[in-house]
Amino acid sequence: MKLFGLLFVFATVFGGYMWGGGKIGPILHVLPHEGLTIIGAAIGAFIIANPVYVVKDTLKNLKCLVKPEAYNKDSYIELLSVLYMIFKLARTKGWLALEQHIEHPHESELFKQFPGFSSNHHASTFLCDYLRIISLGNENPHELEALMDEEIETITHHEMHPSHVVQTMADGIPALGIVAAVLGVIKTMGAITEPPEILGKMIGGALVGTFLGVFVAYGMVGPTAGALGGLGESRITYYRCMKVAILAFLNGAAPQVAVEFARKFLPHHVQPAFLELEDKLNALPSPG
Repeated sequence: MKLFGLLFVFATVFGGYMWGGGKIGPILHVLPHEGLTIIGAAIGAFIIANPVYVVKDTLKNLKCLVKPEAYNKDSYIELLSVLYMIFKLARTKGWLALEQHIEHPHESELFKQFPGFSSNHHASTFLCDYLRIISLGNENPHELEALMDEEIETITHHEMHPSHVVQTMADGIPALGIVAAVLGVIKTMGAITEPPEILGKMIGGALVGTFLGVFVAYGMVGPTAGALGGLGESRITYYRCMKVAILAFLNGAAPQVAVEFARKFLPHHVQPAFLELEDKLNALPSPG
């Protein structure tokens, strides 16, 4: 859908221009060097401004144009099932019964039933760390909530950083378009003795720089920053879902009720129905 939107932007902008009698030839003629000036300078400034890990994360997260969200309904059904199994085991056998699972989650038979979750290193580490704290005797929900909020804030900063840096790039590209246009005007002034028809083409070519700067910034890079932000938000919601369930259970809710708290927290487009989740939970084996 994101790629369709990008194609739609190109089709409407250039289609409208040509429908109004504009010729695409002059734009294509200067596009290579004007585009190199603007996009090359933007990429160079992006590399200068950000550490290597941010550059790598941003490139990796460009998959948001194809897969806009990190988790779907099935992912959350699996997560809620994991939480239910953990809570049920803790309620029936005590928190110490979880030790064998949280110390080596990749070897745990409980976690192996949920391959999507167990392969998510950061999420499984987040959950096991808090289960470990609880099993060591700290079951104060207020203290754990404060600690979770701090960690989720750190995660939020990390996940939203690609969106912020790409938006900063988008904000600067129109100015780089003006730079390209000024360079074109300098070139034109060096040929001021040429006939008007030649000067007209050169001035038009210079103005393409301004057009490209605005078009690339607001039609491509800015929306991409928004898509990166959406991907980051979907990852953050996953952690917040775990937080809601853990705190509900620590406050005395039964395993299925704690999971229901987390289900109600989810956005509607990824939220499983009550009966759909209940059927899934009822089909789970008894935790051992």
